[in-house]
Amino acid sequence: MGTLTVYPAIRLEGRLRAQPSKNYTTRFLLAAALSEGESRIEAPAESDDSRALQRCLLELGASIVQDGSALRVRGFGHRPRSGKTLNPGNAGAVLRLLIAISALTEETDFVTDYPHSLGRRPQQDLLDALGQIGVDSQSQGGLLPIRVRGGHRLHPAEIKVQVGQSSQYASGVLFLAPLLPFDSAVKLLGPLKSAAAIRQTIDTLRRFGITLQVSPDLRQIAIPGQQSFQPRSLTVPGDYPGSLALLAAAALRPGQVTVDNLQADDLQGERAALDVLIRMGADLERSGDAVTVRGGRALHGVVEDGDPFTDAVQALCAAAALAEGTTIWHNVATLRLKECDRISDTRAELRKLGVDCDEGEDRLILRGKPAIEGGVCLDSHGDHRMVMMLCALGLAAQRPVVIAEPQHIAKSYPDFFGHLRALGAQLEVSDS
Repeated sequence: MGTLTVYPAIRLEGRLRAQPSKNYTTRFLLAAALSEGESRIEAPAESDDSRALQRCLLELGASIVQDGSALRVRGFGHRPRSGKTLNPGNAGAVLRLLIAISALTEETDFVTDYPHSLGRRPQQDLLDALGQIGVDSQSQGGLLPIRVRGGHRLHPAEIKVQVGQSSQYASGVLFLAPLLPFDSAVKLLGPLKSAAAIRQTIDTLRRFGITLQVSPDLRQIAIPGQQSFQPRSLTVPGDYPGSLALLAAAALRPGQVTVDNLQADDLQGERAALDVLIRMGADLERSGDAVTVRGGRALHGVVEDGDPFTDAVQALCAAAALAEGTTIWHNVATLRLKECDRISDTRAELRKLGVDCDEGEDRLILRGKPAIEGGVCLDSHGDHRMVMMLCALGLAAQRPVVIAEPQHIAKSYPDFFGHLRALGAQLEVSDS
């Protein structure tokens, strides 16, 4: 499946434009497909997840045309095609949003080519929430493959959504509710994970003309039914999670790296990870939508609630591995339900690099060391965030490291290796 050799970097230097946000690309494209008319989405992410969503939206009846750097999307509104089999690849958010939207169809099937990754991620809480309004579903204990039957079966009811495992269940219901023929009262139950992602969903809905009332704690959301998404022309903002991997790598090596197109008022939770890097001792500053790191300064450990910036925890682990003292990421149990177990599998790879680390059910503990020798083979575990973390560590190691199955980076950041090379990194991809 291929390997990537990462050579130690003497320094990292340069200026890059942040890739488009994966999360906002997903939300904007879905909202455009749910609109009555044509939208223009400028600078969408060109990732595996984005392509998977586009394939599914085409199956459901949308028209998507490349127009320069934009996509023109003509929506199917509240009438997605029924009787389709959708394969979202390894994209968990895509799957969950589309499961919810499929409640508008008489029958939709969901499958995946990744039975050992997405196929193991739980969907039952979402299926239970949809069941309250009459959606019938068949699955293997809430796992793929899944069949959803909605359409004429739908009826009014309070929609209670358990969000302790994923905020994506709530986001799916929120995209669905405005298109229902009745008003909806949505209630979020359990520990609220990744609240920032729910705020991104609410922001997207409002941008596309949807009316809803949201309690300050996000727990109660009232959504009138029989609404229509309105077509829009929008530009996808820069991606914070992927950019954090570049910035964490920059903090570990001498030099100066600037990443543009990171909006200062963005709702992505991973924006908060910039402050975490500063608290770790990184020389980081913002000027407008540009973030600059001057690397090579000594870092120190921190104790942080990682849930607000869950998709940046892997990148920050790279910084913590070389920081003086102990770093603890707590309240991160949802990391176990990603493309891999990002607690246990991260611990395993860090230990190969000689980093002393432990884990709890909802935490990861790292005891940093002054240097990483390298010279080892590492496993991506099929996870794009793992690839990013291991690349950052390889650049800071004393000897090259080899990463197995690096192609999974394309799930969210296909230009990641090219961007690292533009900063001076030496990377070598092998197909063997």
